[in-house]
Amino acid sequence: MIARITILMFLLILLPDIYIDLRIIRRKTRNLWWQRLLWWIPGIIMLAYTAYMVTIPDFAPRSMSVLTTYLFLVGVIVVPKAVFAVCSLLGWGHCRFHHTTNNWGNLVGMLLGTVVIVMVMYGSTWGFRKLVVRHEDYYSADLPKAFDGYRIVHFSDAHAGSYVGSSASVLERAIDTINAQKPDMIVFTGDIQNMMPTELAPFAADFSRLKAKDGVFSILGNHDYSGYIKADEAVKAANERKLQEYERSFGWTLLLNDNRTVRRGNDSIVIAGMENDGRPPFPQKGDVAKSLAGVKDGTFVIMLEHDPSAWRRKILPDTKAQLTLSGHTHAMQFSVFGWSPASFIYKEWGGMYTEGERAINVSTGMGGFIPFRIGASNEIVVITLHRK
Repeated sequence: MIARITILMFLLILLPDIYIDLRIIRRKTRNLWWQRLLWWIPGIIMLAYTAYMVTIPDFAPRSMSVLTTYLFLVGVIVVPKAVFAVCSLLGWGHCRFHHTTNNWGNLVGMLLGTVVIVMVMYGSTWGFRKLVVRHEDYYSADLPKAFDGYRIVHFSDAHAGSYVGSSASVLERAIDTINAQKPDMIVFTGDIQNMMPTELAPFAADFSRLKAKDGVFSILGNHDYSGYIKADEAVKAANERKLQEYERSFGWTLLLNDNRTVRRGNDSIVIAGMENDGRPPFPQKGDVAKSLAGVKDGTFVIMLEHDPSAWRRKILPDTKAQLTLSGHTHAMQFSVFGWSPASFIYKEWGGMYTEGERAINVSTGMGGFIPFRIGASNEIVVITLHRK
C-alpha cells in the first residue's frame, strides 16, 4: 500500500519540514541547533516509519495496528504541516507580489492544520464507532403477495481485521442491532476480511449470532480473495477455501454465482449471488448466467453483487433482477451534506437508486480497511418489500 506511493510520502514528509525550517524556525530560534533538531525529530521518525512500511511485501501489514498507527501519525503530523507550508508559501508569495510584510498564510495554515488534526482524531474514534440504521422501501408489481412487507437487513464491508482493541465493540453492537430488526432475511454483500481469513477467528461467535427467518445469505467482495497478499497460488487458494469455510460455519448460505429459492406458501422469490465483478484491478469473477441458472422469467429476483458498477455493466442489460444489493464504495468513508468524493468514481455510491422499476441499494458499509469515517457512518440497511 505505502510502497505504491513511496516517493510521494517521502516528499510529503520532507518538503514541508525543509520549508518551515528555512522560512520560520531558523529566524525564530536564532539558529540554535538543538531547537531545530527538536523540530526535525517528528519528521525523522516518520521517515523511518515510512521506510519500514515500504519493506512490507503485502498490500498492508498483517497487524492492522501497525498500519492504523502510521496513518494516524500521517494525519496528525505530516498532513497538517503540509497544509501549513502550502498556505505559508502562498502567503509569502502574496507578500512579495504586493510588497507587504504580514504573511496571513501562516495564520490560515495554522487554522486549517488544526482542522485537519481535529478531523483525523474524530474520524479515527467517534466517527468510526458511530452506527446508523437506514430504512428503505421498495415497491414492485412483480413481488408475490405473500412477500408484501418482507423485511431484509442488508449489511456490507465488515472488514473484521480492522476491529482491533476497543473497536471490537462496534461489530458486536452491529450484530445486536441487526438481530433487533427481526428480519425475514439477512444479506451480507462482501468484504468480510481485510487480507487473511485468520482475521475472522475472534469474531466467529458474533457472526454466528446473526439470525433471520429465512437465513443469512452472503457473497464475496474483492478483499475476500487473495489479491492483497504475496504468496504462491496454493497458499492463496487455501486462504480462499478457509474463508468460505468460515462463512458456512457461521450458518450463512454463501452464494458463488448461485441462487436459492425462498418460499411463502405457494409463492416464492429468488435470492441470487454473483462473485465479485469489479472494474480493473478488482476481481472479475461474476457470472450472470450461472447466478440465475434455472430461474424462470417473471420470478422476483434479489441479486447480490459486491461492486455496484456491475449493475449497469451486467445486471441491468443481461438480467431481469428487480432489486440488486451492493456495497464496496464505503462512500470513501467521508461525506458532507450528502456529497462524497466516491461520486467521482461511482454513479451509485450510497443509498437506493432506481432505473425504471428496477433498483439497487448500495450500502456504505459497516467497517473499513482503514478505521476512519466522517459523515459516512457505519450503516445497516433495513429494506421492506411492498407489492405495487
